[in-house]
Amino acid sequence: MTEQTRDKFFGESQLFEPPGSFQEKALVSDRRLYESAQKNRLAFWASMAEDVEWMKKWDTIFEDDDAPFYRWFNGGTLNVSFNCVDRHTLTSRRNKAALIFEGEPGDSVTLTYQQLYREVNRFSSGLKKIGVQKGDRVTIYMPMIPEAIIAMLSCTRIGAIHSVVFGGFSSDSLKDRIDDADSTIVITADGGYRRGKVVPLKENTDQAVAACPSVEKVIVVKRVGNAINMDEQRDLWYHEIIKEADDYCVPEEMQAEDPLFILYSSGTTGKPKGILHTTGGYLVGVHCTFKYVFDYRDEDIFWCTADIGWVTGHSYIVYGPLSNGATVILYEGTPDYPERDRFWEMIERYRVNVFYTAPTAIRAFMRWGEDWPARRDLSSLRLLGTVGEPINPEAWMWYHEYIGLGKCPIVDTWWQTETGMILITPLPGVTTTKPGSASQPFPGIEAAILDEAGEEVEPGKGGFLVLTSPWPAMLRTLYKDPERFKETYWQQYPGKYFTGDGAMKDKDGYFWIMGRVDDVMNISGHRIGTMEVESALVDHKAVVEAAVIGKVHDLKGQAISAFVTLKEGLDGSDELVEELKAHVVKKIGAIARPDDIFFASELPKTRSGKIMRRLLRDVAEGRALGDTTTLLDPGVLAGIMEKYKS
Repeated sequence: MTEQTRDKFFGESQLFEPPGSFQEKALVSDRRLYESAQKNRLAFWASMAEDVEWMKKWDTIFEDDDAPFYRWFNGGTLNVSFNCVDRHTLTSRRNKAALIFEGEPGDSVTLTYQQLYREVNRFSSGLKKIGVQKGDRVTIYMPMIPEAIIAMLSCTRIGAIHSVVFGGFSSDSLKDRIDDADSTIVITADGGYRRGKVVPLKENTDQAVAACPSVEKVIVVKRVGNAINMDEQRDLWYHEIIKEADDYCVPEEMQAEDPLFILYSSGTTGKPKGILHTTGGYLVGVHCTFKYVFDYRDEDIFWCTADIGWVTGHSYIVYGPLSNGATVILYEGTPDYPERDRFWEMIERYRVNVFYTAPTAIRAFMRWGEDWPARRDLSSLRLLGTVGEPINPEAWMWYHEYIGLGKCPIVDTWWQTETGMILITPLPGVTTTKPGSASQPFPGIEAAILDEAGEEVEPGKGGFLVLTSPWPAMLRTLYKDPERFKETYWQQYPGKYFTGDGAMKDKDGYFWIMGRVDDVMNISGHRIGTMEVESALVDHKAVVEAAVIGKVHDLKGQAISAFVTLKEGLDGSDELVEELKAHVVKKIGAIARPDDIFFASELPKTRSGKIMRRLLRDVAEGRALGDTTTLLDPGVLAGIMEKYKS
């Protein structure tokens, strides 16, 4: 990172103190939680584990004799399903809403904790009756409907290991994940709704399973009522299984280090990584971070807009909120169907209090304009969150002003599929926030920024983000590939977890996440992060979103190409190209001046909302495109290719 960039983006950041009215009622309003963790980190995590209900208490808090295969709460036993459902039915929460589901067409259903308990028990019993046992792998490929969460909780109840595959993935992606896990059961639906169309989930499943000899049964939820093929020897209807099932299924007593789920990484070339999380440490991590990061109150309506096919959905739609007894919104569709105020209309109607979404979505809302949220009453919101990628300061400020109405703290959270839980984040009742910064590590988390030699860098200097001590919800290994686990995460800096992200820490100790280290360009010997140039472009009043890549250049090594989305109603021109190049020079310096700027109505993204820069690099360098199966809309990339060639 150049000194000029650092000064421009981080030296003049506006500060936002927690509002006094928020701080008065906040669960954490001073530094005592941080001080407790700093004094004795392991004792701190043991205190966090007391909030979880154990069948048998652990023998040891932490074991590192087989590093990096660390163990947490070893000897302890518990059941995640019991923690998320049963224990709430023993209190006044039994009649409290657990899930408020809304389908894209507008259908809805609310399940109380008592009703969710009944459904989970019945499906758990049904799974056992068809032969599912502890340790079996179950693939879940479903839309965002209550049965998807019921399926996850039922697997955890009987000790089966679930592997949730995002419902937008192709049959090939599904096949790869079923094969790697050797799943014996696949749970799917006849279809799901997306932008008014039916996603053919059963058809995709049939194509995938045809090449997966491990699969014995396919369970199908009737969601859309479309015509599908049902194999009499293999396929079973979900509603028929639960009709014949027992009303109670004894929760399996699980060791803390027993596997809980496998979640496959996506969006990269090569074989997907099967990230394995275990039971006790993961539940402790997501339970306490949900409670403190989102300042959870028993009356809150919480909405995380992620899909359960991603780790955000696992941790902050299912296990973190439900273990705390929260009320969760579950929405099947997209934010722009049938109109671009669908999210805001739902917040108004359900009186949502805490809203957690991605910077990619926020930038789309910016492009659509502030008139859409202005139509709706968003006064119920008291806390906002962001997840998935670094948020640029301009998007942070828009979110603060037009969604939070200037009164809601924003928790900008950094974590990964591998980390299981939020690791760097504000605590909204105590942290002074800076737009664009994830702020500081959660209590009990230790992080540093290192140079290539492994030395900690000075404040204001960029480097590699590492975690210097283990944490409870960390991945335990890569499924069936422990050597790849060691090589990917522990080889670069022995004894430290390598996140793969670049970052900077300012003079106040705030972390600024710069994105993946493979998104660093080498321009005439100068290392420049793609996010630096993207932030400079988005800083221009005409730009909503930008993606920057380095393409091969004979003299410079790499040259900067930028793909830019403008605010609605604006057209690209040669004059605007020059203006944007000059703006980057002003913000960063001449070394970062883009060689090319291309205008695009949309940028190519994965179905989780991440920009596919590697595909843009393929376009810029004239190569054959890499894996495109994770793209949300392949037509976007086709349009960019046409413009680029012309």
